[in-house]
Amino acid sequence: MTLHAVTSQDLRADAAPAVAVFLHGYGSNEHDLVTLASALPEGMPWASLRGPIALAPATHAWFRIGEPGNPDPIAVAAATAAIWTWADAALPADTRLVPIGFSQGGLMASQLLRTDPSRVLAPVMLGAFVQAGEQPGDAQLRETRPAAFSGRGSEDRVIAAAAVARTDAWLPAHTSAVARTYADLAHGINAQELADVHAFLAAETAMVNL
Repeated sequence: MTLHAVTSQDLRADAAPAVAVFLHGYGSNEHDLVTLASALPEGMPWASLRGPIALAPATHAWFRIGEPGNPDPIAVAAATAAIWTWADAALPADTRLVPIGFSQGGLMASQLLRTDPSRVLAPVMLGAFVQAGEQPGDAQLRETRPAAFSGRGSEDRVIAAAAVARTDAWLPAHTSAVARTYADLAHGINAQELADVHAFLAAETAMVNL
């Protein structure tokens, strides 16, 4: 499973210590979140990946929707493995990923953290949720509690309530989360959330020499 990406520069040649990776939501594509580059710390390179499942022209997903908020673990694992395969090919071995995902892509951001915590820095989940069940890195995360950002709209009715509750329980048990709820926001991203992401990333990557 080979992923297509658009990037800000030659990531392997640049050899930056951290690279932001944008992960779009269901029914979108790799161009959808590129505008979020404005929230990145100055100098941080980025890549935006296309989900492996083609739903229609320019319309992709990381996994198909079955039971809302409870995706097939095999499909999620396959998509996660595809992202790691892309990272292994596109980035130097010691480069850390800063995954920034919306909706389905937010779940994928959390899966990167939960499968290989040492390779992930300051994950950002927007209008998202976490997968049910124990993941390979969860025990380590309970010990280390790395920083993470989770934002959602108070009027978001897309993500199943059970998945939201699962996420709200998982985050403080496994991360030092900055969790924000935005009044009057549905399933989307607003200017205040973007500003909060910028502040979070600036603080958490301040020690990384970009």
